Amino acid sequence: MAPVVQAGPPVDLVVVGQGYVGLPLAQAATAKGLTVVGLDRSQRVVDALNAGASHIDDIADAELDAMLRQGYTATADPAVQARAKAIVICVPTPLGEAGGPDLAAVVGAAHSAGKHLARGALVVLESTTYPGTTEEIVAPILREESGLEPGVDFHLAFSPERVDPGNPVYGIVNTPKVVGGFTEACTAAARDLYGAFIDRIVVAKGTREAEMAKLLENTYRHVNIALVNEMAVFCRELGVDLWDAIDLAKTKPFGYQAFYPGPGVGGHCIPIDPNYLSYKVRTLGYPFRFVELAQEINNRMPEYVVGRAMAKLNASGLALSRARVLLLGVTYKPDIADQRESPSTPVGRKLVEAGAELAYHDPHVASWSVAGHEVERVADLATAKADLIVVLTHHAEYTPEALPSGVPVLDTRGALRGADDVEAL
Repeated sequence: MAPVVQAGPPVDLVVVGQGYVGLPLAQAATAKGLTVVGLDRSQRVVDALNAGASHIDDIADAELDAMLRQGYTATADPAVQARAKAIVICVPTPLGEAGGPDLAAVVGAAHSAGKHLARGALVVLESTTYPGTTEEIVAPILREESGLEPGVDFHLAFSPERVDPGNPVYGIVNTPKVVGGFTEACTAAARDLYGAFIDRIVVAKGTREAEMAKLLENTYRHVNIALVNEMAVFCRELGVDLWDAIDLAKTKPFGYQAFYPGPGVGGHCIPIDPNYLSYKVRTLGYPFRFVELAQEINNRMPEYVVGRAMAKLNASGLALSRARVLLLGVTYKPDIADQRESPSTPVGRKLVEAGAELAYHDPHVASWSVAGHEVERVADLATAKADLIVVLTHHAEYTPEALPSGVPVLDTRGALRGADDVEAL
């Protein structure tokens, strides 16, 4: 099938998906002089972007305005891909009902790209998935829709996204970029594309190794967070300050990396990505016990937090069912508005189920709901009324001086240790 050709000048790069991954990628490429079009299926998102209104934390409206002045545009018309020298797919891959990745967005994006694919173009998948997806799912769709052969008539590669929202040090440009192609020529094409706007390119053996690298990175974090979460539970019983022990251990200049306990794991990667690998391993007939155990431990932490809150209230002669509990921070990490997979949601739900009166404070979140019910938002933290404060995310605003006086605090992040009436997880 011949691709549908859209009239207009060539486009260096079409970035499919303009969210937390796609928009920063478009920004980095635009800043280096590439002509970039952001393709998103949401007309509302497209209209907002073209009007200069950013919807993600890492790109301010002023930065988006600079992108627009440099030539960036957004569109919901997939035909723009017919003019693209390169198409990079940055669409979400959430977990499906069976525990494996839901590749509906990837499949849809591949069909769309294939219908408009020009001979000689490069297609790169950045969406996180299990090893084999690029070759076994994306390549056949592109071949079927375009009538072109991957590795012969067009280039195909995988390059895992490494976006860390809110990171003040590492962004798209200075984070090494892994690329693995369908063929050596495909790898070279991807290396040349990203090398135009990213400082360091790391070449993988192929697409499967590049796909695995992303899962390895996040599985490593997932398992180590589970380790310290489990240690947090029994260290309290042993009378050991785990936070102090971690501070001591990390003074070793080799062989150790610090991980910290918390109310669970959140974000777009750690709670989800290791399950892709577990899913793929299960198709081979093996259990992936490390990942499955880590998931079990980390999923247990919200219940443990609620148990600790109950114990702290009981020590003051209060029942959780008659207490007002104020949650501080409902995003998944500090100083951003991103709530994806935040452990605050299961913590809040369990508190409500136990009969607690719930309120929250978060300078980055204007409204927040639990189990379909909007939770009361506290605007002024210093005068807030509560029987217990639970710190779930340590935003910069949360200092001992900023908290209301006389209210006990359960600090799941260990950030306020040493302050009066603060108990760390």
